[in-house]
Amino acid sequence: MLDDVKNSDIEKERVMLVGLYGPDTTKFQAEEYLEELALLADTAGGITVEKVLQNKTNPDITTFVGKGKLQELKRLKGELNIDTIIFDDDLSPTQVRNIEAGTDAKILDRSALILDIFAGRAKTAAAKTQVELAQLQYLLPRLTRYWTHLSRQKGGIGTKGPGETQIETDRRIIGQRIATLKDKLKKLDQQRTTQRKGREGMHRVSLVGYTNAGKSTLMNALTETNVLAENRLFATLDSTVRRHELENHTILLSDTVGFIRKLPHNLVESFKSTLDEVREADVLLHVVDGSSKMAHEYKEVVDTTLEELNATNTRTILVLNKIDMMDTDQIKELRSDYPDAIFVSAEQSIGLDELEVKIEQMIESEYVDHTLQIPMSKYKAVAFIHENANVDKEVYEGSDVELTFSMAEKDFEQLSHLLNTIGTNGEVI
Repeated sequence: MLDDVKNSDIEKERVMLVGLYGPDTTKFQAEEYLEELALLADTAGGITVEKVLQNKTNPDITTFVGKGKLQELKRLKGELNIDTIIFDDDLSPTQVRNIEAGTDAKILDRSALILDIFAGRAKTAAAKTQVELAQLQYLLPRLTRYWTHLSRQKGGIGTKGPGETQIETDRRIIGQRIATLKDKLKKLDQQRTTQRKGREGMHRVSLVGYTNAGKSTLMNALTETNVLAENRLFATLDSTVRRHELENHTILLSDTVGFIRKLPHNLVESFKSTLDEVREADVLLHVVDGSSKMAHEYKEVVDTTLEELNATNTRTILVLNKIDMMDTDQIKELRSDYPDAIFVSAEQSIGLDELEVKIEQMIESEYVDHTLQIPMSKYKAVAFIHENANVDKEVYEGSDVELTFSMAEKDFEQLSHLLNTIGTNGEVI
């Protein structure tokens, strides 16, 4: 039923997790993946009572695990009173039907579980719209399984064409709803663009990282605010932006949705407008849980997702979080692998001063030197320079002031608009 995917009420369901390992995945990796899947199941409200790993070169095209393992899953389902079996991969509609028939259990694949969590976490209109769009795009090719009388919600009499089946009607209704949601997201995106334009002139720093890396905790520690920070996956779905004063600069710090291995493609597409904060940032803080055995892989997952978002050219500071939970050998190894990283503990407020210095250095790394002679009547431009530049020299000559300063190019463009025109010798025309 559609409820399996949309806002399913998994209230303490007893779940069994299934994963594969083989040529491309070690048994250790597969065990870690199932630990992550257990966290996802917990976030959705389930209780993991069994984990099953299978050594298999390729998934079985009809049952994913093969007939023998399918019989084992059916036996375990009965013995352990399992409600739901969750697979750590995406399943085809055929595989889901066959596994359900062979085990008499509810079957969820990884994407369905993640979409369910996002649906439960979505609070704002934008997040709810983005999640619903991703859910419907996931559902559309699976209508044979999730067959439901959607025509009761819209249309009904007069909606069917000659010889049209119920599934065709449902497919058409879902297609119409997808088009409506895309239009709604365009309008929301325009609103976000307007909001971001209102923040032009300020340096934007965006937190990115694997889910549960501690981004929200780090934001709270830096800005002394109270953004929701939980030890759960996907605690943050909507971008949160906070103004923060550094020693020499004012920045806008944004916290964004966490990334995860095998994040459903439709979800990435749906949340691209929310992730504009990442694409348009001046500096990215890539937060990694350095205490995790999977730290290197988590970093790679985020790097790959940033490539999908066309955000790989943004200056980035690698922040290895949870140093208070690392032993000496872990720290030594990570320092060797990532010599430019900043080690912090957001929870214990360790290393934050060093991080703030690094942010300012990164902001100023592309500053360009300028010398301008400005009429005192252009007092707004003079004030803008003092607010957004490093002023090295200031000399008053009659009704003019000569300023020597370094400034980011985007700020200099805004200054040029305030001054109207700047001559080749630095004089204001």
